[in-house]
Amino acid sequence: MGHRRWEDQPAPPKRLQAYEAIVERLVFRRLLPGQFVTQRELVELCGLPLGAIREAIPRLEADGLIFTLRQRGLQIASIDVRFVRNAYRLRRILECEAAAHAAQHAPAAFLDKVEAEHRAILARMVDPLPQAVADKAQRVDWAMHESLIGLLDNELVAEVYRVNSIKVRMASQQRLRLTGANIDRVMHEHMKIIEALRARDSEASAAAVREHIDRSMTIALGVEEEPSVRPSSGLSAAQEV
Repeated sequence: MGHRRWEDQPAPPKRLQAYEAIVERLVFRRLLPGQFVTQRELVELCGLPLGAIREAIPRLEADGLIFTLRQRGLQIASIDVRFVRNAYRLRRILECEAAAHAAQHAPAAFLDKVEAEHRAILARMVDPLPQAVADKAQRVDWAMHESLIGLLDNELVAEVYRVNSIKVRMASQQRLRLTGANIDRVMHEHMKIIEALRARDSEASAAAVREHIDRSMTIALGVEEEPSVRPSSGLSAAQEV
């Protein structure tokens, strides 16, 4: 009998809604790393019943996102150097494998779509950057990485990646901000990956992903700062949140 994912288990929809609502607040820092919070506070923050919050907590604990401490309540996972490095290194392992696979198996139509989305963002780069463009860029950014993992067609990898991506986003939100410079860098680094995928070069694709993730990790760790001035958006100058 095959293993069923948590979402596929018969359960009240509210439980999944509570899980996703809490994750969203972790990623967008409405719940801060290391913060203590009560179940009642989560009810108020998420606007969901106490029962749904209680049922979501075991999964959040299993994912390493929240911890229950006796007599102190719930604590959000702390973000330290080890947390950041571990999350980004796991991401590198998974995405380099995914990129190498995609170089050989990604449909041309998929690559056409991804490249068109990136070029559309680059064509809208202005200073100051409209929030709508920043929001779209974020969606394009996340979607590309998730799609590469999806091409592996491996449910176990997909689930590990899903949980780790939450941790990466929690870590990155502390230092990486959606700015013109940041988005320009991400889009150009993505274009370098797309170029390698189009060449059907597995080694170059994995290398481009590794460079991209390592750059983001150094910024998330505070080793490197994001450029304060947006670089040229010319596609010849290859530069995630």
